Amino acid sequence: MSDLPEPDRLEGAPHPRETLQLFGHQSAEATFLAAFNAARLHHAWLISGPKGVGKATLAWRLARFLLATPEDDGGFFAAPKPATLDIPAGDPVAHRIAALSEPRLFLLRRPYDDKAERLRAEITVDETRSLRNFLGLSAADGGRRVVIVDSADEMNRSAANGILKLLEEPPAKVTFLMISHQPADLLPTIRSRCRDLRLAALTPPDLAAALTQAGAEIDAEDREALAELAGGSVGEAFRLSSLDGLKLYAALIRLFSTLPKMDRALARQLAEAGASRKTPEAFDLTVTLIDTFLARLARAAALRALPPEAARGEAQLIERLASFDGAARVWADLAQHLGLRARKGKAVNLDPAALLMDMVLKVDETAALVVQR
Repeated sequence: MSDLPEPDRLEGAPHPRETLQLFGHQSAEATFLAAFNAARLHHAWLISGPKGVGKATLAWRLARFLLATPEDDGGFFAAPKPATLDIPAGDPVAHRIAALSEPRLFLLRRPYDDKAERLRAEITVDETRSLRNFLGLSAADGGRRVVIVDSADEMNRSAANGILKLLEEPPAKVTFLMISHQPADLLPTIRSRCRDLRLAALTPPDLAAALTQAGAEIDAEDREALAELAGGSVGEAFRLSSLDGLKLYAALIRLFSTLPKMDRALARQLAEAGASRKTPEAFDLTVTLIDTFLARLARAAALRALPPEAARGEAQLIERLASFDGAARVWADLAQHLGLRARKGKAVNLDPAALLMDMVLKVDETAALVVQR
């Protein structure tokens, strides 16, 4: 099993179950701990928020805490109420959880298809049947059990209905930890049976600390720029850091600073680099960063306020392109379909360099209309 790909692992980074410290979500931790200490622990918790901010890390942290903390029997010599969710790395439960060998824990996630030799696209009802079998067995010590669903967004309708039945009639001493990036897309009946733990985007200092823990080395002067481009997401920041995303964004800003008479030679150079077969991830990264720039441009126009610079010269460029009435709508409309069209073209094997060139030409064309207003 250790050799199989995991749908909830970011390549190059430690898995959330291997990450013992969580940064930036003290409020969510305090909410859970208060419920636990008051003996009012809800049977299901919906851990929601943007991708990559630490939802899975929190879920595994809660699972370790629940399974490693002795139950309070109300006796005279009962242990004091815990003040934190911390569990020592050397705790036997922590070791078993890291090895996915803890018998009181069930992980519901997209399975690996042995015949197709790839991960399945969704969580199916077969996985929920396995969960029912797990819950049908008694815990070895009669204690707590934990179910982690990562992520609830990936359940198909049948699997979602199966989980709903379990949430409606929860087994005793079982806690469900449901991870969701888009909770609005879940069945309303599932959401109504969960207590919400909403995680927000990380601040630059927390993001830098989380990246350092994950093994990424971030220069102090790059922290704010990385937080801006990643939207406070550790996962996205790790990807940007490992793929030199800051350098690529700086190159995009230099190119777009020539708008509306775009430097065609510089544009071709960027498109060819993004289409390189040696770095297949460069295409998606380039599209993502163009989308990011357009979104930042639209947001600045709507709020009439410049964001912190993510690259030198960005503030001046945004001010020049977002200072007219209606700019927010123009740039938002472009951002809505431009990247999607490029990714669809790539999916049907159109030339990636041509797709990227088309994107920057559309930005140039829009900028020409903008400066005439």
